[in-house]
Amino acid sequence: MRTVIALYLLALIARLALLAGFADPAYPDSFYYVDVARQLAAGHGFSVDVVWIFAEVGGHIPANPVLPIVSNAHWMPLASLVQVPFIWLLGPTAFASALPFALIGAAAAPLTWAIGRDAGMRPAVSVGAGVLTALPGLSFVFMAQPDNFSLYQPLVAGSLWMAGRGMRGSPRSFAAAGLLAGVATLSRNDGMLVLGVLGLAFLWDRWRSWRGFGGQPKRSVRIPLAAAIGAVALFAAAVGPWYLRQLATFGSLSPSTASGKVLFIRNIGEWNSIDTPATLDHLLGMGVGPLIASRVEGLIAAIVIFSLLVGIVVLIPPMLAGAWSRRRDAFFGPLLGYSAVLFAFSAIVSAVHVPGGTFIHSAVALVPHGYLLALEGVFVMAAWAGRRRKNWDPVQAGQTFAVGAVTFGVIAAIAGSFPVHQGWSVKRDRMAAVAAALDAAAVPATDRIMSIDASGMRYWTGRGGVVLVNDPITTVEKVATAYGIRWLVLERAESVPAAAPILAGGPLPGWLGPPLMDGPDVVVYPVCTTSGDPRCAVAGVTP
Repeated sequence: MRTVIALYLLALIARLALLAGFADPAYPDSFYYVDVARQLAAGHGFSVDVVWIFAEVGGHIPANPVLPIVSNAHWMPLASLVQVPFIWLLGPTAFASALPFALIGAAAAPLTWAIGRDAGMRPAVSVGAGVLTALPGLSFVFMAQPDNFSLYQPLVAGSLWMAGRGMRGSPRSFAAAGLLAGVATLSRNDGMLVLGVLGLAFLWDRWRSWRGFGGQPKRSVRIPLAAAIGAVALFAAAVGPWYLRQLATFGSLSPSTASGKVLFIRNIGEWNSIDTPATLDHLLGMGVGPLIASRVEGLIAAIVIFSLLVGIVVLIPPMLAGAWSRRRDAFFGPLLGYSAVLFAFSAIVSAVHVPGGTFIHSAVALVPHGYLLALEGVFVMAAWAGRRRKNWDPVQAGQTFAVGAVTFGVIAAIAGSFPVHQGWSVKRDRMAAVAAALDAAAVPATDRIMSIDASGMRYWTGRGGVVLVNDPITTVEKVATAYGIRWLVLERAESVPAAAPILAGGPLPGWLGPPLMDGPDVVVYPVCTTSGDPRCAVAGVTP
């Protein structure tokens, strides 16, 4: 118990230190989750007064373009729901939104130790992997963000742990894996992949009972049919109410996927476009060669992202060695199955979204088992080297290298957080400057803003609005007119091609006025979509 408490406190203190360095949400996902949570806490239900991406409203300008809109047509609700009690208790503050993620995410460290102990690994491996999970490489900086990282990681790792126990003959554990997979799905749709892996584990168990494998004889069934049914039933109990809500509200289990924008885009630029078709014909129209190339690029990107953010490069070789040494261990079967399914899904289905961050949100679930296998692999590689060296103590060498690996991982996690926080601070300062300029000009709180990060602008300025679409300037004007946009915020570091001539000092479209704010990093223009608006250089402009 002392080890469990120590690892939890280590992970919690590390996450609280992250909060001390940067407590606010930092990117569209986390801004959105906070916006929804505050609406829920205020009694307004699942709603937001922003369109952060048009896939949430069908991938085009709706027939009735209104704000606010019903939320969560794309993202799942758990990352917002866990914030609500803390907002009630502490108020709508950055700390209140981030705290539950520190408290919940810290559980991943002792969970890792428990998985290692259950797997029969040496204490040095279990404890060392728990420490690494407390500060998980270059993904560590995301662990205090109000996002699904700190929810999805322990839930999926716990599900894979229970599934591994089920593969060793614990029916109740296998059923519990279904419940954890269901709750994980409430934080991220990719939890469905975990349910698929549970199905594969059940089929594999049946296959092993019918035929041997790898020279091993047939064995009795370890996962009874009742346990598999129980896993599915508990999964459905967890996610069923939410999916019923989605059907009742949107008429679809996955509204953003139904728009085609998730699956049928050729590159990530089309994700933020409303003019580009989002159909299977459009995707296939790029040609077989480019289509295959885009899938290969997605796989390579996934491997690179995992190797850098989780494996910090040096842990990848021992991680592979550890996985190979445990390849016949049924306990790790679900983990290896999920890894294969996740990388395959990322390459085949969501390849263009991988570089944008979607992959690492799911891949952090591999951290606990992955670090256990990495430190196991250190001992495996030390033993291999010991057979080729005289006067070499493999156990002592393994312990030394394991301590070195853990130390390197912790240092990399801490050092890697500083430049990320610095980058986030630059964006925060830009948005705060926009808020100050609007407030100084007595801009009404009801005025709507168009920007590249509508959720972020809502968080910092208190004003709703829509995303700056990645389309020609005429389409941008149509969006502004439809939603009654009053201000256009252009950030030089993050924008769309259509805005480049404006930022370069070219002539302004007739529906834009002289800047309210013209800084080195961000410019704020009045938008005149109705005739006679005095804020524009030429009054009486009609778009």
